[in-house]
Amino acid sequence: MMKQKWTMVGVAALLLLVIAGCGDKPTAAPANGVETGSTNVVSGAGESTPAPSEDPGNEVASTPQPTADNTSAETQPTAKPVADEKQKQSLSIEAYYTNSQVMDLIPAKTSISFSDDVEKYTETFKALQSNENTELVSLWGKIELKSLKFVDGQIVMDIHKPDEAQLGAGGESLAISSLAKTYFQFDEVKSIEVLVDGEKVESLMGHVDLMHPMTRDNS
Repeated sequence: MMKQKWTMVGVAALLLLVIAGCGDKPTAAPANGVETGSTNVVSGAGESTPAPSEDPGNEVASTPQPTADNTSAETQPTAKPVADEKQKQSLSIEAYYTNSQVMDLIPAKTSISFSDDVEKYTETFKALQSNENTELVSLWGKIELKSLKFVDGQIVMDIHKPDEAQLGAGGESLAISSLAKTYFQFDEVKSIEVLVDGEKVESLMGHVDLMHPMTRDNS
């Protein structure tokens, strides 16, 4: 019995030594070399990436990406189309005037500018109304041209004759002749119809018959 008792004591002492030896063993290193408490995150490829920081002060603000400049794509206002202007022509003509005694017709060179036939003959009438030579007298200066048309070689003009435009028989004859000579220098003009306030009158100023229309032969 004594022998059995000592055997049990020896076993108990051996167990105490084993237990004491287990308490002194070093703690096993974490797998993959990652320390406990580390903030590294293991990626799927085995590489560790830093875990997102919880400190807002360390966050990096994202830089906004530049956007395409839309102004370049905006439709620029197109210039308004400019209306085509008829090209002006200049022409040297002869207009007929009289002298201070109202005795003769005297031609004088002048220049007109126009873009069509109507303007051409309107400017011609304006040339009859005024002149640069102070020694010459206009026979149509006080007469108003109300309208003018040119159709099939005929000029149709409507005039207004105020009282101050009245001339004697000699002046009226020269006025009609100056009108005819000035307009018949244009080959395309075949006749001239003169209306007074829209009407055909027998005489322009009461002295000389006014032909309807005037031609190269009857004027």
